[in-house]
Amino acid sequence: MSDKAENASNPLDMVKWIIVIALLGGLVYAYSAYEEISVLYRALAAVGIVVVSLGIAATTQKGSDFFVFAKDARTEVRKVIWPSRSEANRMTLIILLATAVVGVMLYFIDMILVWVIGLITNIGV
Repeated sequence: MSDKAENASNPLDMVKWIIVIALLGGLVYAYSAYEEISVLYRALAAVGIVVVSLGIAATTQKGSDFFVFAKDARTEVRKVIWPSRSEANRMTLIILLATAVVGVMLYFIDMILVWVIGLITNIGV
């Protein structure tokens, strides 16, 4: 089949996204408009609205694609062989040393270039 058939989304998805945006926009407005209400209650309401918004967004095609992607990414992260603490420390020291050496080299190259340009232009620096 064509790529369009696979990416065809449900017409109801647009309505769902509008609802999600309206919920989150309303949350931002309500959080600041109702400052007299306890922060705890406002935070609980915010968490609830965000969870409902995520639930609605997850039912769309793009939302389900995102969750499949996140699941695949989690699987790939589990396959990574992470370095041990000593390996990470050793590599960090090597990188710091290499950075310092390159920095000193660039400093000397810069000083030589300034000296050569000063000789050519007769400008004492």
